[in-house]
Amino acid sequence: MDLFEYQGKQYFARYGIPVSAGGVAVTVDEAVAQAEQAGYPVVVKAQVQVGGRGKAGGIKLASTADEVRHHAGNILGLDIRGHTVERLWIEHASDIKKEYYASFTLDRSAKKHLGLVSARGGIDIEQVAEEDPSAISRIHIDPVEGLSAQAARGLVDQAGLDEEARAGAADILVALYRCFVEGDCDLVEINPLILTPDGKVHALDAKVTLDDNAAFRHPEWDEFRGVAKMDPREEMARERGLQYVGLDGEVGIIANGAGLAMSTLDVVNQVGGKPANFLDVGGGASAEVMANALEVINSDEKVRAIFINIFGGITRGEAVANGIVQALGRVQIKSPIVIRLDGTNAEEGRAILKEHESERLVSRPTMVEAARTAVEMAKRATR
Repeated sequence: MDLFEYQGKQYFARYGIPVSAGGVAVTVDEAVAQAEQAGYPVVVKAQVQVGGRGKAGGIKLASTADEVRHHAGNILGLDIRGHTVERLWIEHASDIKKEYYASFTLDRSAKKHLGLVSARGGIDIEQVAEEDPSAISRIHIDPVEGLSAQAARGLVDQAGLDEEARAGAADILVALYRCFVEGDCDLVEINPLILTPDGKVHALDAKVTLDDNAAFRHPEWDEFRGVAKMDPREEMARERGLQYVGLDGEVGIIANGAGLAMSTLDVVNQVGGKPANFLDVGGGASAEVMANALEVINSDEKVRAIFINIFGGITRGEAVANGIVQALGRVQIKSPIVIRLDGTNAEEGRAILKEHESERLVSRPTMVEAARTAVEMAKRATR
């Protein structure tokens, strides 16, 4: 679950990470009241879960109540890259001497947590990585050992942050890592992390993605869900009990098991395609489960081909194949489908699928072959 900026800042504050004083508003009058409380000058910031707010006119500086009223009226209801602004975050404006970047996430390939710090903050980290990879300092952290104050200081030193910012930045890194771990996050990011003229360091922005698998430990997350704008595809998947994450590609992915689903995404990327989603149907692949999964994939207008990648463990191959065939009879599919079936009784399952093959439904024996076929189908459909 992705949080809005203001929710991310509220989450950061729980772990002692300094953030700008401010409050959320859903009306112009509330925006003025929050500005009075935060103290002028203030920044009026659109709350949408997409980048490019500033360029779209969603972030404005205001020094008076009239200016807040003017900007709030213009920003509320504004469409920013398909997201309608329904909330504003009004915060006290900060003087900025320098901007940095800091984040923690999980590096699945290394099976460790990954920390990133850069002295080039304020722009997308992807752009920094492309223009100057050496500008990003990295640290892999053993989850058992955690991040020590010494390691945090070493990371900011390596990143080349200004000397006057290093002690404060290292303290924030330790707190940010604690937020990442104890707060059950998939991602925590501060961009920019700023140094003020008086030598203080604090988070000027907040990007937080919570791990839905840990929701049972956090009943307080319900307050976030009440205002979160979920991807319609993800909402449909949640209603059907499926683990789904929407992406921007053209190859729809269905796999049984999170590890296999992640591997499938990687293979599709390796053969030149772009995955449209991560979808894990779990340990089984019954007709009902497969039908639900196909309905979700089918709802994505960008999908041009579907790759079903199933490894039969406890579930036998023929049962999986029958489930897929029955599901195809229930759902009107718009895109061609490539199936890779392996594991227990895979030959029997493939024989069943063979009887139903056509130009729009093919089976391939290996994951790489199936991925290549799906990518080729998607490219032909796009032309």
